[in-house]
Amino acid sequence: MSRRLPHFLIACFAAALLAACSSPGTRVVLLPQSDGRPSAVVVSTEDGEETLSTPYERATAKLGAKGAPTIDKANPERVQRDNRMLFELLPPPAQSFTVYFEPGGTVLTAASQATLTEALAAARGRSGGEIVVTGHTDTVGPAALNDSLSLTRAQQIRQLFIARDFPSNRIEAVGRGERELAVRTAEDVDEPRNRRVTIEVR
Repeated sequence: MSRRLPHFLIACFAAALLAACSSPGTRVVLLPQSDGRPSAVVVSTEDGEETLSTPYERATAKLGAKGAPTIDKANPERVQRDNRMLFELLPPPAQSFTVYFEPGGTVLTAASQATLTEALAAARGRSGGEIVVTGHTDTVGPAALNDSLSLTRAQQIRQLFIARDFPSNRIEAVGRGERELAVRTAEDVDEPRNRRVTIEVR
C-alpha cells in the first residue's frame, strides 16, 4: 500500500521548503499539524543542533556563523502569507468514521451501514485518498481471541470497500483487540461502544 507522508514528515517537508526561501544561511519554521498532533524537527549545524517542537518555532543558522542555530518565534500570519503555495500543497485533514458491531461477531449494526457509505464517499472525494481500518473489541473473552476478532472485523470492512470498487492497494486493515477501549471498562464487560471499527480517510 502506498502511503502519504506521516504527519511529522509533512512538517519536515514544509520546514525544508521554508528553509530554501531563506538567504544567506538557513531558516526553518515548524508548521502546526492540522489535527493538532505534536511534531518536531531537529535542525543541525557543524557546531550543534536545536529541536523545534512548538508550532511556528523558528531556527536560524546564518552563513559563516559559529554555534548552534538560534531559536525564536515566527509570526504565523506572515509565514502563511509569504508561503501561501506551500500551505495549498498540504493535504486536507484526515476524516474519521466509526462503525459498530453486534455482540461477539462481525455483524454490523443497522446504523453503521450509512456510515460506511459516508466514509467511502469521503475517500473517493480525495485525490489518491487512502483508508486505514482499525478493528476493536470490548473486554468480553480472552485477549488473544479479541485480537483475532478485531482484525477479522477490520478485514471485513476492508472487503466491503473493495466490493464497492475502492482500490485494494489504498486500504489497510489492522486489529487492536481490546487495547484501545473507547469506554474504559473492567474485564468481561459487554460495552457496545467498544465493539467498533474506526475508519480513517486520509
